[in-house]
Amino acid sequence: MGDGESSGTGHLYPRVLLKISGESLMGKQAYGIDPDMVATVAKEVRDVIDLGVEVCLVIGGGNIFRGVSGAAAGMERATGDYMGMLATVMNALAMQNALEALDMPTRVLSALPISAVCEPYIRRRAVRHLEKGRVVIFAAGTGNPFFTTDTAAALRASEMGCAALLKGTRVDGVYSADPEKDPKAVRYDRLSYLQVLSDDLKVMDASAVSLARENNIPILVFSIEDAGGFQRVLRHEGKFTIVS
Repeated sequence: MGDGESSGTGHLYPRVLLKISGESLMGKQAYGIDPDMVATVAKEVRDVIDLGVEVCLVIGGGNIFRGVSGAAAGMERATGDYMGMLATVMNALAMQNALEALDMPTRVLSALPISAVCEPYIRRRAVRHLEKGRVVIFAAGTGNPFFTTDTAAALRASEMGCAALLKGTRVDGVYSADPEKDPKAVRYDRLSYLQVLSDDLKVMDASAVSLARENNIPILVFSIEDAGGFQRVLRHEGKFTIVS
């Protein structure tokens, strides 16, 4: 989907937030962190920064622990969610390590203060890191149970004044049904926020979509497993779905 829109620098957005699920970091494993997959995502981020774009990230924790499935197994939901937040901190540290191996200065800012391993989340500090050309990884979601990392991504994108929220998934956009299960699933090029909410399309949860809509931040959904995909989406090239 090429919209022919382009700025002089070859990309459309000066500052973006990339949201990836914890599952994206599993690679072909059943759970946990695949170092090769983390390195692949880190290279995608480096290539985008080389274009002159400021990048911040939110990474889910589902590869290590999911609060919802813990709750389903009889655990108190709030406890499960806090455990999930700690899982996102582990993923953030793994990603920081991979980015710094590529000589990209990176800071992890956690909504839960864990001063031994990362900085506490302070909005102005995060903005300053981005202005200095550092990659900022926001860990521990919003710091509150009952909110997903999708909502955390929309919140941080709003707070940072990001021009777009990119969701890197295992598929190349938003489909009418799960394309891995339904061969008749149709891929959308464009959707409105209201369509996503009214049709209950599984782009992000409703509170994340509503927050992006209120702050007029487009959501671009693409495949993070597609080499060079992150860079192409910023130029509005390749396959992706834009929600605006």
